[in-house]
Amino acid sequence: MRATFLLATALFAGTSGLQAQSTMKPTVTKVLATLTVKAGISREEMMKVMPGEVRDTVQLYLDGKIEQWYVRGDSKGVVFLMNCKTVDEAKEILEALPLLKGNFATFDYMPLGPLTPLRILMQPAAK
Repeated sequence: MRATFLLATALFAGTSGLQAQSTMKPTVTKVLATLTVKAGISREEMMKVMPGEVRDTVQLYLDGKIEQWYVRGDSKGVVFLMNCKTVDEAKEILEALPLLKGNFATFDYMPLGPLTPLRILMQPAAK
């Protein structure tokens, strides 16, 4: 509980230490990729490419490129947590999938990394 309070305090206090931390660019360790199926695509059209899509996606998982995968709660696509260091790396991998090659879907990408404000908690305590 105390750690949560300290983190919240550090995040919202506006101290010079926090300002210095906020200018640090986080190290990207994962990429979150959100697939959205385009409107107007029929189920019949989708089913033509889905066997290849599933096969290629499973291969990416087995190769360690996809760490986690989920269906979106709105049923409009899927979300992948990618073992990639850049968005460009994730794009290169995912744009080869049949749904994207067939123009059935799009991906949005978000680089992720460690929560850098936690570094404030790692500083020596003031005396």
